[in-house]
Amino acid sequence: MAKRSFKNSAMPTILTYLGLAIGLVFSTFPIVWMFFSSLKSNTEIFALPPRLLPKDFTLAAYLTIFNDPVKVRFFINSYFVAGVVTCLTLVIAILTAYGFSRYSFRFKNTLNIFIISTQTVPPITLLIPYFGMVVAFRIFDTYLALILTYMVFTLPYAVLLMTGYLNTLPKELDEAVLVDGGSSWTALWRVIVPVSIPGIVATAVYTFLLAWNEFLFALTLTKSMDLRTVPIGIQLLMGQHAFEWNEMMAMSVLGSLPLLVLYLVAQRYFLAGMTAGSVKS
Repeated sequence: MAKRSFKNSAMPTILTYLGLAIGLVFSTFPIVWMFFSSLKSNTEIFALPPRLLPKDFTLAAYLTIFNDPVKVRFFINSYFVAGVVTCLTLVIAILTAYGFSRYSFRFKNTLNIFIISTQTVPPITLLIPYFGMVVAFRIFDTYLALILTYMVFTLPYAVLLMTGYLNTLPKELDEAVLVDGGSSWTALWRVIVPVSIPGIVATAVYTFLLAWNEFLFALTLTKSMDLRTVPIGIQLLMGQHAFEWNEMMAMSVLGSLPLLVLYLVAQRYFLAGMTAGSVKS
């Protein structure tokens, strides 16, 4: 009887870990395949039967990328655009979220509903009218066009995430600063921001991820090679008659590294920020 009870209690746990193991294999195998494919020659990638490990390890694809100024420029552009978008989005999101969290004002609920509703609009539906606006304002094929576009998409969720996190912080923190003669501005930057690092990191990771990976608007709003980003650079390796698969895999690996490093470094803050930001008080 005791053995049967033990089996019944252990079975859900075993099935859970089995499901997680299967999910882990399915989610990591493409990444492992991508990495090892980047170390193969383009011919070996199509060899039959297919092999996971390269027969002859080669860094030719990486050397081709690093020795090509155009491809290096793709990475510089992605770092610059994603970095600027992340910084500007954080500043605006923190200020806006602080206002939503700490003050009551007219149309506050209406603004909240509007911000939430923007998340229901597929970005592709805005492509044509947005392209017309960019051309009309004469910022087509500029960094400014990419930065403003990405901020339009990152700000609503960033504001929601930061507002949710700030709502978990007691208002007594602000009141203590005001009692000591400080201003709301002092309370925000000297007290609230330092204790909101987990929420800020979560918002920064989300913003950087979206700006780094965005493809459609980067393709539409730029035409010169000097402004192309990494996702566009990978697409350009797909020729009409041949694909440079090893270079595509190498650029994909290099394009994934910043996100992986960012997440690993900020993992503790990221998980705490996402958890707290999802709770609305």
